[in-house]
Amino acid sequence: MSAKTQHNNILLAILGFVTVILLVAIIGYFTLDRTEETIQGEVEVSEYRVACKLPSRVVELRVKEGDFVHKGDTLVILEMPEVSAQQQASEATVGVVDAMSDLIDAGARKETIESAYQLYQQAQTAKELAKKTYDRLQRLYDEGVSTAQKRDEAQAAYKATEAQVQVAKAQWELAKSGAREQERRAAQKQVQAARGAVNVVKSVLRETVQVATADGEVSAIYPKVGELVGMGSPIMSISMTNDMWGTFNVREDQLKGMKVGDTFKAYIPAFDKEIGLKVYSMKDEGTYATWKATKTTGQYDLKTFEVKARPTETFEGLRPGMSLIIKE
Repeated sequence: MSAKTQHNNILLAILGFVTVILLVAIIGYFTLDRTEETIQGEVEVSEYRVACKLPSRVVELRVKEGDFVHKGDTLVILEMPEVSAQQQASEATVGVVDAMSDLIDAGARKETIESAYQLYQQAQTAKELAKKTYDRLQRLYDEGVSTAQKRDEAQAAYKATEAQVQVAKAQWELAKSGAREQERRAAQKQVQAARGAVNVVKSVLRETVQVATADGEVSAIYPKVGELVGMGSPIMSISMTNDMWGTFNVREDQLKGMKVGDTFKAYIPAFDKEIGLKVYSMKDEGTYATWKATKTTGQYDLKTFEVKARPTETFEGLRPGMSLIIKE
C-alpha cells in the first residue's frame, strides 16, 4: 500500500469521526436540550372550621362527611350542663332584684305609714301632757309649794317628749316619701346587671347549636357523639367549594414575564382536559423554598415563586387536591 493511500485512509477516518461527533451533537441539541419542562400544581379550596367557645359534649351530629350544607343549616348539637344551671341561677337573681326594685318604687305600705302617723300622734299627746305637768309644777314652785327638784324633773320630761315628737314626725315623713332617689337608681342598676348576666348566659347557650356560616361541603368531622370537645377545639371543617384556585411553585426563569391578571391553560389529569386559569396572586416563597443554584457556572440563584390562579369558567367535578399541569 502506497503512502498516498494510507494518507487518504487516515483523512477518511478523521472525517468519519468528526461526522459522528457532529451528528451526536445535532441529535442532542434537538432532543436533550428541547425537552418540555413541566410545572405541577394542585387545586386548593377555602375552608372554615366549626368550633365552640366553651368545653362541651357532642350530643348529636346533624351532618356527615361529604354532605353539602347551606348557610344557616344546623351542623351539631352540643351540651353544657354547667351553663344551663348558671342560667337558672341568673334568672332567679333577676326575679329577686326585680321584686326589690318594685318594692322600693312602690314605697312604704299604707299600714306602715298609718302606724308611723299614730306614733307621731301619741308623741304629740305625751308632749302636751308633759307640758301641762311642767306648767303646773312651775306655778307651784313659784308659790313655794313645790320643790325645785320636782319642777326640774317635770321640765326634763317635757324636753324628752319634745324630742320624741321630732323623731316620730321624721319617721312618719320618711314613710310617706318612700325610698331616696339614690336607692331607686341603685336598685335599677342591680336589675340591669342581673339581666345582663342572663343575656351573657343565653349567648353562651346559643353556642350549643352550631350552624353553617357559609355554603360548603363537610370535609372532616373530628369528634364522635358523646365525646367532649375543648374550648375552641374544631368540631368539623367545611370546604367552600365555590372558592377554588390552583397553586403552583414556579422557578423565576420559568415565569417568562407572567404577571397578575394573565391567563393560561392547565391540564387536569383526572379529567384528561384543560382548564383556563387567571393569575390573581404572586409572591416570593423566600429562601426556605425550592431553588436552583447556578453560581457554580458564574451566574445566579433562581428563586421560586408561589403563583395562584382561579378558574376562568365553571368546571364540574373539580376537587381539592387534584393535579394541575402546565407544559412549556
